Amino acid sequence: MSSLTTGSQVAITTVNQGKLRRIGLASFVAVLYAYCAGGPFGFEAMISTSGPGMALLFILVIPLLFSVPMALATAEMSSAMPVEGGFYRWTRAAFGDFWGFQCGWWNWTGTFLITGAYGVQLADTVARVLPVHNRFQHWVIAFAFIVLVGLLNFLGIRLVGMVTMVLLLLQMAPVAVFTYFGFTHAHFNPFHPWMPPDHPWREVYGVGLALGLWIYAGYEQLSTVIEEVEDPARNFPHGLAIVVPLAVISFFLPVAAALTAAGNWQKWQTGYMVTAARSLGGPWLQFAMFGAAAICAFILLDSTILSVTRIPFTMSEDGYLHHSLARLNARFGTPARAILLSVISSAVLAFWNLTQLIAIYAWLRAATSMLTLLSLWRLRLLAPGLKRQFVVPGGTVGMAAVVLIPISLFAWALINSDPSATKWGLAWLVVGPVAYLLLRTPNRLIRRRSEPGTEPQQ
Repeated sequence: MSSLTTGSQVAITTVNQGKLRRIGLASFVAVLYAYCAGGPFGFEAMISTSGPGMALLFILVIPLLFSVPMALATAEMSSAMPVEGGFYRWTRAAFGDFWGFQCGWWNWTGTFLITGAYGVQLADTVARVLPVHNRFQHWVIAFAFIVLVGLLNFLGIRLVGMVTMVLLLLQMAPVAVFTYFGFTHAHFNPFHPWMPPDHPWREVYGVGLALGLWIYAGYEQLSTVIEEVEDPARNFPHGLAIVVPLAVISFFLPVAAALTAAGNWQKWQTGYMVTAARSLGGPWLQFAMFGAAAICAFILLDSTILSVTRIPFTMSEDGYLHHSLARLNARFGTPARAILLSVISSAVLAFWNLTQLIAIYAWLRAATSMLTLLSLWRLRLLAPGLKRQFVVPGGTVGMAAVVLIPISLFAWALINSDPSATKWGLAWLVVGPVAYLLLRTPNRLIRRRSEPGTEPQQ
């Protein structure tokens, strides 16, 4: 295993690299879009809370202040260190073992929350068409979807990429029809009113920014599978350059079309895009958009499981977790045990409601994204000679903007987050240092004992 000596010895290529399967640019773009966008669903509450004009402005501006900087930082790091585990190993290279562990641990355990949330979202979708009589039945549906996605991921990244491409095509067809019908039946100014007249400015900006950051987050997350992408130093930056504008277009146009045709901005809540489809095209379009919304939740869950399961896999290779999590299935080239452990943990958390899961996860996502951005700055200082096929433009000023603007947005969103989410989010963060102390030494000793000709150091 080759390594880069900075804050610690960090793998630049995984031990099991030869067993990994790889996907091309098209499949990677599909999976990246699925993770970072998924489709124009789930953020409808932004319209009624922030107002149509402000919400549409958020959809257009937040990518410039958040998505583009995150994508630029990820593009440079992926071209410099195209290593499985991505941002976790970048952070470890930049700041050493402790912060590397925190980045990996927070992301891995925090993603249990969001995969549980996507399972809940799928169960909520099913409950709109099938009778679900109690909370246990609701959980069984969520559990079934999580297990299905876990099985799909076990069968390999190539299958995940192919299925995601097919599902995205099936989703985009009704969304395109919906958008066309909306603009051809224009009755309202989609930007009016700019803000709700009776809402305090803090709510207008706070909720809109939080939802905007949520729908545009994740451009660094698929770096965990970077060695499973063909020619990653080239294809990863290219994929990011495609997905960022695609996400903006696929969010802005359908929402603007619905506001132009239907108005009713005060009634917009989660699921309203499906409701608006009935007024635009009748029951058939409503059913098609319902299917598109279900696909959105499914591909979000699928791509998230794909991304997060490589964290315990690489943390195990680095000696932080039990060595069995680093084993790859010989037939499919996937970390089967890491997938199983992640699926079980996510299924347990699917008992919670969607809002609680997302609010707590926001703290963990913010922490890992901040570490990723700071790693860009730190590695520029520690390893200026590191070969970078892509470099964030603008020199020192450009890099400072890429690092500081997203961190400032994260800080604003967290300061204005729900008190309960703040309490649980901070508590989850505190578990990271405790886990580091409990897991680091025992698992490294176990690994040394399992290697022929080695003995633990006294």
